[in-house]
Amino acid sequence: MAFDKNFKPILRFTVVSDIHYRDEDSVERVRMKQAIETSYALSEKEEYSRLDALYVVGDFATNGTEEQMLAFKSTLDGNLKDGTKVVLSLASHEFFAGEEVALERFGRIFSQAPDSHEVINGYHFISVTCTNGCHFDDAKREWVSAELKKAVADDPIKPIFFFQHPHIMGTVYGSANWGEDELTDILMNYPQIIDFSGHSHAPINDPRSIHQRHFTCLGTGTLSYFELDEFDKVYGTCPPGKEKAAQMLIVEADAENRVRIYPYDLITSNFFPFTWKIDEAWNPDSYLYTDKRYKSDLAPYFGEDAKAEIVDVKSDGFTVVFDQAKIDEEYINDYNIYIVDKEGHIVRNSTIWSEFYFYDMPEKLSVSFVDLASGEYTAKIYANSFWKNRCEKPLVSQPVVL
Repeated sequence: MAFDKNFKPILRFTVVSDIHYRDEDSVERVRMKQAIETSYALSEKEEYSRLDALYVVGDFATNGTEEQMLAFKSTLDGNLKDGTKVVLSLASHEFFAGEEVALERFGRIFSQAPDSHEVINGYHFISVTCTNGCHFDDAKREWVSAELKKAVADDPIKPIFFFQHPHIMGTVYGSANWGEDELTDILMNYPQIIDFSGHSHAPINDPRSIHQRHFTCLGTGTLSYFELDEFDKVYGTCPPGKEKAAQMLIVEADAENRVRIYPYDLITSNFFPFTWKIDEAWNPDSYLYTDKRYKSDLAPYFGEDAKAEIVDVKSDGFTVVFDQAKIDEEYINDYNIYIVDKEGHIVRNSTIWSEFYFYDMPEKLSVSFVDLASGEYTAKIYANSFWKNRCEKPLVSQPVVL
């Protein structure tokens, strides 16, 4: 997958968030440099070869120190080229030293205002910084409302690109735990908004990271570590290998007000194998990525050659290794692994992600079980889609005796 060759952009920009520079050198600095370099390398191969803007949607620093802001500024200065507008917003992590201190540092180091309304190639870009952690007070709400009115007065159907750090509550995946609702009543009056937000560290190749109801929302991922918004997994909300996280969005728009959004994995230097398409941002009836997707009949299934095995058997436990299931057009979200005794009773229930957030996701997964009593056990594995559909037939191991 790459840029749509049949789409003729007049605008291209990159969006990143949750980068988390530290005082000391770290992999996040390498990934940010790579994000900029890759955005240029991909753009310059195209007929429209410009990278018009880079938007950073908060938490570019871990705790907002002078060292972190200066290091981030150094990365921008050393890698951005003429013709690329860069806009940053601040959020909770930049405010660790206090909001007043953070805003003074930000203005002095980056020579930017914390809130921004830019017009780039005819498109309006509005970016707003949080206050009081990740909230939006009356002054912020008034500013947002005034700037949106200006954008719509210029063109009532052209997409408006809107940026704030926390998700809008009840929209993209991650917004249940990492969302705020202080702007919702304003934004929902403008269906032409295409909103970009971070905060959750949720993977952008989850199909739920785009959401359309009153307007369009997108999660922007992270260049630091993954966290997911589910609480039934054996390892908590941060999965094993969480640090293997570097994802960004590249966005294009054309002269007909159509938009294409390309999720990209910097770890493996690959586009994820799908493109999000918005042809009439102003028209909710045209939306493709609504909650209707939860009514999908698309379900996972295990291939005929898929196997589940019980290995590393000990006196009180073992490990279950199994092949990943399949699903048309998407990924598997997660698996339920049931350990069943000889009478058919479930004695253990473990849930793990498919590791879909890794572009090079593994072909097999494993999970260990301990503290089992003596007896005969079988493993049954069920695969689940993002839309809560479960495979009809589980994958079943051969029994073992402890």
